[in-house]
Amino acid sequence: MIIIKNAADIEKMRKAGRLAAQLLNHIEPYVKEGVTTLCLNDLCVVFTRMHGAISAPLNYGGFPKSICTSINNVVCHGIPSVKDILKNGDIVNIDVTVILDGFHGDTSRTFIIGEVDGKIRDFVRRTESAMYMGIEAVKPGKYFYEIGKMIEKYIGKFGYSIVRDYTGHGIGQKFHENPQVFHHFTRENKIRLRKGMIFTVEPMINMGSSYRVKTSRSDGWTVTTADGSLSAQFEHTILVTDDGVEILTKI
Repeated sequence: MIIIKNAADIEKMRKAGRLAAQLLNHIEPYVKEGVTTLCLNDLCVVFTRMHGAISAPLNYGGFPKSICTSINNVVCHGIPSVKDILKNGDIVNIDVTVILDGFHGDTSRTFIIGEVDGKIRDFVRRTESAMYMGIEAVKPGKYFYEIGKMIEKYIGKFGYSIVRDYTGHGIGQKFHENPQVFHHFTRENKIRLRKGMIFTVEPMINMGSSYRVKTSRSDGWTVTTADGSLSAQFEHTILVTDDGVEILTKI
């Protein structure tokens, strides 16, 4: 069942989404060479608590930290660690979700550390563009699969691949609600978009031609590209409106 949010729910989701966006902006100056991902996690914890919210990832399904930090070939669910020190030339996705007044705000961004090859910079920029193209496909009365169709059409011409094992999702009082939001074209989610739906659009794009991924056996969380290629991701929480979309995690 897909939960259609009422006016009161939507206003609370706006506040949670705004706080999540503010959190990413707050830590951006610290995302630089020499900083550990554990330091970024701890900064997020302090900011979140100061604003009367809690970090949704902590203990969610047993996840041990408050944010996800996914470096280079890590696709998602990277665990912050004192051992992971950001280096010049890295890319890192930081995924944050806050719970404010019982509602979730979920967003992520891929940051570039120092100087990188132009091809990598283009790759990260195109991944962000793919997210926005998927968002532009959202209109009441259209189908969810239009999101993945738009992303796939754009990404395909660069020789990149779209991760299929992880998707966007409905969100509200629960971290993950129905439906799944696929970022490649499939009629599996032939569901009409309706005003009041809230969900994430968060394509995970691999720089290589393979969309396949693997999960670490040692921690059970860290997901990497199967071929070792770089992976990038951007994410917004969005609301279906009367005539289009409102991005809830953008200031």
